[in-house]
Amino acid sequence: MTYQILPQEIIAGVGGKENIVSLVHCATRLRFKLGDRTLADINKLKAHPDIITVVESGGQFQVVIGNQVKEVYLVIQQMLALSDETTPMTHSTGKRDNLFNHFIDIISGIFTPFLGVMAASGILKGLLAVAIAFHWLTPDSGTYRIWYAASDSLFYFFPLLLGYTAGKKFGGNPFITMGIGGALVHPMIISAFEVSMVAGSTTEYFMGIPLSFLNYSSSVIPIIFASWISCKIEKKLDAHLPATIKTFITPLVCLMLIVPLVFIVIGPVATWLSHSLAYAYQAVYGFAPVLAGALMGAIWQVCVIFGLHWGLIPIIINNLTVFGHDTLTPLLLPAVMGQTGAALGVFLRTRDAKLKVLSGSATTAGIFGITEPAVYGVTLPYRRPFIFGCIAGAIGSSVIGYCQSAVYSMGLSNIFTFTQIIPPSGIDNTVWGAIIGTLLAFIIATILTWFFGLPAVTNPPPENNKSQSEFPHKP
Repeated sequence: MTYQILPQEIIAGVGGKENIVSLVHCATRLRFKLGDRTLADINKLKAHPDIITVVESGGQFQVVIGNQVKEVYLVIQQMLALSDETTPMTHSTGKRDNLFNHFIDIISGIFTPFLGVMAASGILKGLLAVAIAFHWLTPDSGTYRIWYAASDSLFYFFPLLLGYTAGKKFGGNPFITMGIGGALVHPMIISAFEVSMVAGSTTEYFMGIPLSFLNYSSSVIPIIFASWISCKIEKKLDAHLPATIKTFITPLVCLMLIVPLVFIVIGPVATWLSHSLAYAYQAVYGFAPVLAGALMGAIWQVCVIFGLHWGLIPIIINNLTVFGHDTLTPLLLPAVMGQTGAALGVFLRTRDAKLKVLSGSATTAGIFGITEPAVYGVTLPYRRPFIFGCIAGAIGSSVIGYCQSAVYSMGLSNIFTFTQIIPPSGIDNTVWGAIIGTLLAFIIATILTWFFGLPAVTNPPPENNKSQSEFPHKP
């Protein structure tokens, strides 16, 4: 892949620099927010040999690149002369996204920038849990303490990071909202919370108004709401204050107003919403965990195709914050491994050299949780392998739902999830259930695809016979 020519062609394909409102990337996709969708040439982009496909969902124009998306993104960022302080044009055609698309766009914009390090932190936590379970480390050892601090720092200071990304997404000064997030996890506030827990009553006041100190470490909803309000106030102030004083008066007013407002109103209300959301999910899951597993295993990859999976990310994080564990993530693992197994079935069955290379690379990526190469390049074009992957995912996830497996740290659904499902009490049936359900999905999808997924003579799928450059490999 040429990292100079392709970015230029992508920029031209989305309507030029002037048509780009914002740009972020995830594991495989460039996620554009365009001023005028009609200026984009979607067919030309889809036909490009180094582009897997193009998806329009959640108010975003998503160009699926593959594993090299970061390199392409960095070159495009340089071409657009973007930095943390500047963004492309912010005009639009006047059309407003519907509420659901707007929600998906906000969530993906806030969480995408640090999704990789968040997954890495979760994996490290899982590896530490394995080390404790097999008595390779002890919780009071210096090695464990250092690595645990490395794995937990992002989640402990979550409001800080969310304050920064939410501030950028809402169009404000991210350092103001980052300051608000820092106030939520300030040692003085944490200490006041611990004292109030021991005393059992509220004794602190802000200008005569009683305060209820809560632990906002790892919280999500309070800082997002606070950032949204702060950015609204910031824009109003900047529009009316003289340029000579607004540089410091606007942050001063925002900090003086929003931080107390968080502790008095936003924080308690948002915390109540967080707990309500967590208990509502738990009620639905507890009613029929097997059915919940079958449903999520079957539809998860469909949600990924359309970018709708971002709507579940806050639920996963909220479950971990409220309960200390999450039962939704394990249900997604068989869905991922189902498509991976289907890609492996194609690899084992096909005699076409290009398709074998494509499916082999997609299988490797799928094991590590990146399913777009498998879905767009292999299983979906042939249809039956994709269906078999979804069926296998439903079967495997129903087993996991029956065993009520859970993860105890945040991470992507991939092979490393097995390190995150070990409870503090040690390996039990929930762990074995997750392993069995995931293996079932992988094996069933592979076998079904091997026998029934491809025609007798396999040719590369039409419209998806891409060059091998999108999945580089060494012969």
